[in-house]
Amino acid sequence: MYRTALRRTARTAKPSQWVRHSSTGGEAQPRRSIIPLVAGAVLVGAGAGGFWAYQNYSQLSKQQEQAQSPKQAEKAEILREKPRKKAKSKEESNELISPQHVQVKHSHDHPGVYAWGSNVGKVAAPDSKESNIKTPRRIPFFDGQILRDLKLERDFGVAVNEKGDLVQWGVGYNRDAPGPEVTLRGKDVTKIAVSRDRVIALSSNGQVYSIPVAKADQAFAENTPNSHSSWSIWSGTPSLTQHYRTLKPANLGWNEQVVDVKSGLEHCLMLTSRGRVFSAASSTEDFPSRGQLGVPGLTWQNRPAGPYDQPHEVGGLRGFKVREIATGDYHSLALDDEGRVFSFGDNTVGQLGFKTDLTATHIDTPSLLPVNQLYAGTNLKPKVTSIAAGGLSSFFTVDATKVQSESGSEVMPASELGRVVAETWACGSGIHGELGTGKWLHVSVAPSKVKALSDLYEYDEATNTVHPIRLNKIAVGSTHVCAVMDNVHDSKGNSKGGPQFGNDVLFWGGNESYQLGTGKRNNTNVPIYIGALDGDSVGAGKMDGELGRNRLQIAPRARVNLLTDKGGKAGKGRQVDVEQRVECGRCVSAVYSAV
Repeated sequence: MYRTALRRTARTAKPSQWVRHSSTGGEAQPRRSIIPLVAGAVLVGAGAGGFWAYQNYSQLSKQQEQAQSPKQAEKAEILREKPRKKAKSKEESNELISPQHVQVKHSHDHPGVYAWGSNVGKVAAPDSKESNIKTPRRIPFFDGQILRDLKLERDFGVAVNEKGDLVQWGVGYNRDAPGPEVTLRGKDVTKIAVSRDRVIALSSNGQVYSIPVAKADQAFAENTPNSHSSWSIWSGTPSLTQHYRTLKPANLGWNEQVVDVKSGLEHCLMLTSRGRVFSAASSTEDFPSRGQLGVPGLTWQNRPAGPYDQPHEVGGLRGFKVREIATGDYHSLALDDEGRVFSFGDNTVGQLGFKTDLTATHIDTPSLLPVNQLYAGTNLKPKVTSIAAGGLSSFFTVDATKVQSESGSEVMPASELGRVVAETWACGSGIHGELGTGKWLHVSVAPSKVKALSDLYEYDEATNTVHPIRLNKIAVGSTHVCAVMDNVHDSKGNSKGGPQFGNDVLFWGGNESYQLGTGKRNNTNVPIYIGALDGDSVGAGKMDGELGRNRLQIAPRARVNLLTDKGGKAGKGRQVDVEQRVECGRCVSAVYSAV
């Protein structure tokens, strides 16, 4: 009350009314008194300070209470799902629920060739000036066509159309006009292989032709074969190279004919219907001298009389019925019907599956790959099921069956006996990551398991069983590799009205020319998925991972109705068995529709 009265007095009193009384009782001269002013100021200041302190204390208390009290969740925004499109038919329903179905159906409706990677040789995109094609792109020439075979190199490409004619393109074929062009007609070619400068073509009747890659070397008409010629093109007589040469193994048995051909940079292998293997020189630049022919001691100097590219039987494989052959740049593989693998040729980086010997960098005699040693100490009995090779690396797949241990130290449950484990092994150079083992290796001392492609299983609803996922095919380029998984066991979804499914495809290895198809340039040493051939335009779904689009899946073999003739032009429609295949070449890749 005193403070209130004082504040009011200080505000209302006039200076002339402020007086002081003397101690004697006399009235002093009127003057201003400073005591009420000072007292008022002190009290006002004290009040203001207390008010400021009170405000800060209140704010501090609120902050402490907020810190101690649990944080309240922000009010969530409600997003209502848009009504889904209702399918008007079973086919439209399949397209809505399965991006795989869309890819498979698109491949059936629009057959052709997709290519990507190096384009310095006008192979991936003959009409483009780009040096690299980063993602899969169609080659317009092959739109509407299905092919029998296709092989790609950095400077040239070769394909066999549905009629069995040979098609060549690229600057290695014709620098002035690198577009695709039919070069060999009427031979009913079924398979092809390529060396450094020649195409090895196999016809349906078992004939093997060696055709120059360069158009300039195709001097004579195709109706002048030299199947009986004995001259060597390095002997200087005659001066012109013929359009093609015939490679015919000697001493073939009754009804025996060549059924498969493979080629490295300088040599080729030929497999006959009786399981015999023949080898021959396949390049005009160098004679095979690293043991890849499988003929001990054979050199350019001591070769037998006759053509330089005459076939030689691989004597070390005589007595074994070989069912599959494979070639790298300078080495060879053979797989017999008992699941045994033989390798010969260059072994500088361990591509034969043996430890490298610096004193003997190649093996010129077929040698048995010790696959059983890879499973020593396990209760698994291995059998090799397929082989593949390319560049400086080799691959083989194994079916390992679970059996009781011979020592008897470990008893396996009866439910596990006979169970098959499917595995993939690799050896050779892995400096670009082409082994797929997760490591970067210059040299491999022994085969290594590709874990990402091994010990995989899937459940089969039809049989109510679990079975291993094997590889359908391995395509090996010079520095990169592709694996097609055999994860489709029912390709008849079309007849049942359900969605059709595709085979998973994985790539790994070198990517210096964008040959992996990721759109990026970094190498990878483990198998990875890439996006669908037509990107986001095919299928509306999303795949797991960073791609944010459908992963590539290729169509398995199925009977479809094509609306084009054998030349790719519009037709009346015809029933054809078609599938998609993947090919890896020298820094270039492709997916094509195959008959």
